[in-house]
Amino acid sequence: MSEPAPLILLVDDDDAIRAGLAAALQRAGFRVEQARNGLEAIRLVESRAPDVIALDILMPELDGREVVRRLRQAEVWTPIIMLTQISATGEKIASLEEGADDFLNKPFDSYELIARVRALLRRQAVAGRPAHLSSVLSSGPLRLERETQRVWLGGQPVALSNKAFGVLAHLMSRPNAVISREQLLDQVWGWDDPTGIRTVDVRIAEIRRKLGDEYIETVPGEGYRFVGSVRTGGD
Repeated sequence: MSEPAPLILLVDDDDAIRAGLAAALQRAGFRVEQARNGLEAIRLVESRAPDVIALDILMPELDGREVVRRLRQAEVWTPIIMLTQISATGEKIASLEEGADDFLNKPFDSYELIARVRALLRRQAVAGRPAHLSSVLSSGPLRLERETQRVWLGGQPVALSNKAFGVLAHLMSRPNAVISREQLLDQVWGWDDPTGIRTVDVRIAEIRRKLGDEYIETVPGEGYRFVGSVRTGGD
């Protein structure tokens, strides 16, 4: 029996835009749930567990950025694409720092949204996969499993966002090597947009909050490195 198609949650208060995008996503083979505002979106995330969320920013009742904040605070790490007519760089940076994964300025072609959705699904499936093929990386009490996308510290599970997991996996796969922000942005996010550089720092800060400061060192003017030896393979 084949697996069901990925489920996309489409959130926009404009009925015409929402209907058009939903039809395009369905033609591309996705299942689609729709919400008119942020409160409906949060309820559907809880009840339907979508694979990707396409989320308008300017909406009544609860705007898109507040939806992102609430989901990330609840440790819901579903990939989110923000949709907006606001093209300012500051708005883009703020959305990414609050936990969004991608950003599309309106108006956009539905084919671009479909391509972004597929890219997020691919990256989620191989988050942070390095050049070598070991599925388990360990350093002292820290253990990372790529296949299940789980992290433990001292035997206790640690909840990380998808992108923070990808950053940690990429750094652990190259212990003691300095990795630039640009390299992390390219390898984990798949972007070369310099406006996204600060979101790398946000994910590094998330990792340090959860694991402590001893694992990742900042190399001023160059980037970050994972400090210490790393073992590959299971116990």
